[in-house]
Amino acid sequence: MEKDIFVNDGFTFAINQYLDNKSNPEGVDYNSFFAVVIRLMILIYDELDILNPYYLKDESLLDSNLKKYGYSYEDISKFKIAIDDYYKNENEDGFIFIQKELINMFMKKKIVLDIKDEELNTFKALLYSPYSPSPLMVSYNFYMTKKPNEVLDYFETECVKNIKKEIVKPKETLNLEAYEILKYSIEDIKNMSSDELNKVNKEVYNYFDINENAINKNYQLDKKVYEYNHPKPALSTGNGFVDILFILSIIATVGLIILVFTILFF
Repeated sequence: MEKDIFVNDGFTFAINQYLDNKSNPEGVDYNSFFAVVIRLMILIYDELDILNPYYLKDESLLDSNLKKYGYSYEDISKFKIAIDDYYKNENEDGFIFIQKELINMFMKKKIVLDIKDEELNTFKALLYSPYSPSPLMVSYNFYMTKKPNEVLDYFETECVKNIKKEIVKPKETLNLEAYEILKYSIEDIKNMSSDELNKVNKEVYNYFDINENAINKNYQLDKKVYEYNHPKPALSTGNGFVDILFILSIIATVGLIILVFTILFF
């Protein structure tokens, strides 16, 4: 029974070559070019990302999965066409182009995720080069290209160029007196990383009972630090109007006492 075509003849052949031979990893067909292409794609993405669209016959789902690390729809289209062209006519240009595009896919992932050396080495081992662990792959590489190191050299170059860039978060320094209240010295604050300082900042906001997401959090902090360093007199209630009435009542009371003493003793 003829199998349904998914994407195109070449891509369908590649997936079937992989599925039919994955139980025999040492076999010739599992280490053939088309099966290795699918193995590389699965290593870059995930087996379900490649096989689910095939089982569902949903090419748009495959495109979406291949795009998740930033590989463009335009490049996806060129890659799929190249697979089909190579299936119909094996040639050096297609052999090199397909592998370079797989490397480009992998590099998109490399700059998004923190890829370990083990995964890098596994991917590298599946590329056709004079140093491939499979003698079949070494032989096929010499058979297909006059530049047997071209793919490997491209991989090494792209690995150096595509390094995940660590985003350095700017350090947000709060009211310095607030740190001192919590027993952190200025030198401590200077030597902290942005992540460490963020934790201390949370501690500061919690200590002064301030919502760290409040728009006016810095104003609130400055106000509370000032109040901490300048406590109100014991007679103060914290309300200016009430304080005035309270003071007037004290004055009135003192005045009344003086009047009583005057009447009684003079």
